[in-house]
Amino acid sequence: MNLSPPARIPLSQLEALIVRTLDDRKAEDILNINLTGKADFADRMIICSGTSARHVASLADYVVAALKALGLSQTTVEGKDACDWVLVDAGDIVVHIFRPEIRRHYNLEKMWSVPMPETPSRADLVLA
Repeated sequence: MNLSPPARIPLSQLEALIVRTLDDRKAEDILNINLTGKADFADRMIICSGTSARHVASLADYVVAALKALGLSQTTVEGKDACDWVLVDAGDIVVHIFRPEIRRHYNLEKMWSVPMPETPSRADLVLA
């Protein structure tokens, strides 16, 4: 019996699978944001819109099924009760699926797309 943990899936493969799944299922305005150096909770954030609450729920179900088919069974899903905004946590990638008006209200892409300010080096800091 082999009890070794599953092989780590490359981030680019995971990212491509999620984007392709969303695109195949007619998600709208798919945006992929690189979080490297901006957040500790994930390396990528994928944001998209569904046309209705039912479409949002369906997109989340398809993403979870695609991840499970790849061997990732530990995905967390939040927000499926109302389906205004569903979050799928795939570990290195967090997927936000919104109804369009909810997406406009929260505007996550604006918040997370801003470049991080450069951190001054120790030599640049002057003690007063």
